[in-house]
Amino acid sequence: MNPSAPKNITWIIGLICGILGIIGHFAQVQFLTEHSFTLLLVGFLVLAVGTTVKGI
Repeated sequence: MNPSAPKNITWIIGLICGILGIIGHFAQVQFLTEHSFTLLLVGFLVLAVGTTVKGI
């Protein structure tokens, strides 16, 4: 298995989901607070798949 850098859009989507998950954990924003763990998990998974699968 040879990891590769994800495309810019994949990296940005993962980063935004992760940041929103962190904000939802520390701030009381209704949607973000309810789904903070899910957003953080999705952000991590997007980045993990982006580095594992070439071309994403």
